[in-house]
Amino acid sequence: MPSELIFISGFIVFILIMMAIDLGLFGKTDKPVSMKQAGIMSAVWVSLALIFYALIFQYGHLLHHVDSFAALQEINIKNFHHLKLIPGDLAGGLSLYRKNLALEFITGYVVEYALSVDNIFVMVLIFTAFAVNPKYYHKVLLWGIIGAIVMRFLFIFLGATLISQFHWILYLFGAFLVYTGVMMFINRNDEDEIDTENHKIVKLTSKYFAVHPKFEGDKFFIKIDGKRLITPLFLVLMIIEVTDLVFAVDSIPAIFSVTKDPYIVFFSNIFAILGLRSMFFLLVNIIEKFHYLKIGLAVLLSFIGLKMLAANYVDQIGLTTGNSLLIILGILAVSIIASLVFPKKGIAK
Repeated sequence: MPSELIFISGFIVFILIMMAIDLGLFGKTDKPVSMKQAGIMSAVWVSLALIFYALIFQYGHLLHHVDSFAALQEINIKNFHHLKLIPGDLAGGLSLYRKNLALEFITGYVVEYALSVDNIFVMVLIFTAFAVNPKYYHKVLLWGIIGAIVMRFLFIFLGATLISQFHWILYLFGAFLVYTGVMMFINRNDEDEIDTENHKIVKLTSKYFAVHPKFEGDKFFIKIDGKRLITPLFLVLMIIEVTDLVFAVDSIPAIFSVTKDPYIVFFSNIFAILGLRSMFFLLVNIIEKFHYLKIGLAVLLSFIGLKMLAANYVDQIGLTTGNSLLIILGILAVSIIASLVFPKKGIAK
């Protein structure tokens, strides 16, 4: 399928180019990334996601090489789009399909981007616990994001394969998300701590590799007396990779509530992950101001989980993808506004 191959290849090339540009802006400096730089790159990534939304809106049918009404019907059933197609109306059907595909992408992107904020809370905690110099954050996050892209790719297409074979897995995903949302709400006020010496990743890594006792600039490895040692910075990278793996267990099922198209799941995930690094630097010093955001994310996960559990009734009650997007944005807006209007004691407005 030439158009499908061109679409996917073009996306991968685009991502590689943008990562190279991102690395050029953030990676060739020994200074911490400023809020101005982070703000610019955050705006760029969000703008690119919106441009990609417009691209799918115009040319989304090329993604699966939908060039006939039969192909449109097949993809509609395969990916559970539930589009009301008029037999024989290919032009109208393609327009409806592209519009729905674009809406699924932007909704999935918002969900993933929002859930990434919780990841930032943990990243800040990890960097602080290990006393990492802020000027080395960018290198750790760069390699962390590269690893996250590979893991998400495997998770997404494995999940899509399982769903296509065993549709009932969606109900397990839904129940898990409701449970995660409820537990996040219950534990929202718990003080998270990291024991740097007894952390499971630190102990496991130290068991099989020689660990250098102190940081050596931005190096992950160092050679002493001919022996290669891993530095504490590499341990931090490993912990962040494992942390993202844990977060993926929440975020991947969440986005499958929005769309069952593995390409759209992948695209929205990648845009959210690539924007995570700049968003981290934008929020790292003010993240504590948004103390109600965890409640918002808990409600968001529970809503998505309930939507998956009630999949057979979603169309009947009129809960379209567009309506879901408005609800998701509303949940996030309320939690952010509440955090700013009612600041936590000890945190200035």
